[in-house]
Amino acid sequence: MSDGKSIEVEGKIVTVLPGTMFKVQLSNGHTVLAHISGKLRKNFIKIAAGDNVKMEMSPYDLDKARITYRMKDERPNMPRMPQRRRY
Repeated sequence: MSDGKSIEVEGKIVTVLPGTMFKVQLSNGHTVLAHISGKLRKNFIKIAAGDNVKMEMSPYDLDKARITYRMKDERPNMPRMPQRRRY
């Protein structure tokens, strides 16, 4: 939010809904409806169920949020299987 009165929270994506909407469960157990911000949409950042995200919430409506950042996975990247060469 531009006025600086937004609440920063972290949560986990529970459900992916149509129209870039997501159901996100907060650490305290509440579930909110969230949409992705412009930078995530512009840069085609993919968000899937199970991802941890940072969100901004308005103090006036605590049932909706805007996803501003997708957290990195804690687990290291699994080694990929070598691809067979095609000539």
